[in-house]
Amino acid sequence: MTWSQRLLSVAFITTGLLHFLRPQYYEQIMPAYLPAHHELVLISGAAEIAGGVGVAFARTRRASGLWLMALLMLVFPANVNMAVNAERFQSIAPVLLWARLPLQALLIWWAYRATRGPRGAPATPREVSPNLDPRLTGG
Repeated sequence: MTWSQRLLSVAFITTGLLHFLRPQYYEQIMPAYLPAHHELVLISGAAEIAGGVGVAFARTRRASGLWLMALLMLVFPANVNMAVNAERFQSIAPVLLWARLPLQALLIWWAYRATRGPRGAPATPREVSPNLDPRLTGG
């Protein structure tokens, strides 16, 4: 596992746990048009934990990367809601709320990059099947 993969895993597990420890914070940033704020906060927290755990294992890393990328896109409206309603979040400078929006794209890129490995190579050496016929692999 690379350092980037470890950090990605820990980051998502930690933020997912925060959804359970401080759900009221996440509930207040949800757009008003969404129903069941508390339930959606818990579901998104569980989804973050699942994605973070999945990144830690070679067999689930790629799928978890896609999972986290989709999740980051799904929670983007909450970030927009915070920026548009900055007066409701006075403890955070409005410029930081707006700066968070392009940061979401960077997080999506990180989830993609950390779970893919070098261009043209598998994300981890374990993803290369040890059962391939050596005559087919030149070995």
